[in-house]
Amino acid sequence: MSFRDQQKFLDALKKYENKFEKKELEDYKMFIKMQKDDEDFDSISFERLQELYSKYDKPVDKSKYDTYFKKK
Repeated sequence: MSFRDQQKFLDALKKYENKFEKKELEDYKMFIKMQKDDEDFDSISFERLQELYSKYDKPVDKSKYDTYFKKK
């Protein structure tokens, strides 16, 4: 749980802020306030942040673009 990891997760979640449910948005705003106050997240908060990150930040499936870039 480093400051760097917290910042990475919060920056990635910023794009999904409008998709959050009410409870998730409240948690996200709390995380932002904690980050501004230079507080380290406790284990429960960090787990919640990781859950939000894994829920919304999905890696792109690049295999669906293979048909466009195959050599003939």
